[in-house]
Amino acid sequence: MSSTAAGDEHYFTARPATPDERREVEVELAGRAVTVQTARGVFSAERVDPGTSVLLPLVPDEPEATGDVLDLGCGWGPVALTLALRQPRRRVWAVDVNERALDLLRGNAQRLGVQVRACLPDEVPDGVAFERVWSNPPIRVGKDALHALLLRWLPRLAPGGEAHLVVQKNLGADSLHRWLEAELPPVLPGAVTTRTTSSKGFRVLTVRRT
Repeated sequence: MSSTAAGDEHYFTARPATPDERREVEVELAGRAVTVQTARGVFSAERVDPGTSVLLPLVPDEPEATGDVLDLGCGWGPVALTLALRQPRRRVWAVDVNERALDLLRGNAQRLGVQVRACLPDEVPDGVAFERVWSNPPIRVGKDALHALLLRWLPRLAPGGEAHLVVQKNLGADSLHRWLEAELPPVLPGAVTTRTTSSKGFRVLTVRRT
């Protein structure tokens, strides 16, 4: 798909060209019905994306868990909000290049009464290491950009940390699995990648740092 296609601008555009027309959508997050605000120019503005819906049930209820966790490519925030609802003592970071998405997420977190640090990639302090990384990564940016994204963030896993990536099977989940197995250990010693689950045409790949 062309990188100039309007439907894909949320993957790489800081300020989408589409009008910022906001709407309320009812979705289920952390086992409850909630109303969130979305808008054109962000990923999956009408609903929780099917891939994300495969990922969300894997987020455990851990009310006493602490430490930093990351939603990489957060969009309007279904993963980050679920993390904040199920693990309220963690520091939830949510990263996206799309400033409209980040603004939506900040508002949605306020609506739900949870704390989320929604920020651009360069706004995350270098010293932060993540206990967990959760992502529905932007496959359509192309392999080079995707690989650079993963090589930037996965090495920031804390010892014993895990990253969970949901990828559509027909968009290269298995080839990404092989790439992670080959390319990640040199920059993240001891990293092991496994397929956690497969559902509705999606794979969840889990990277564990020993």
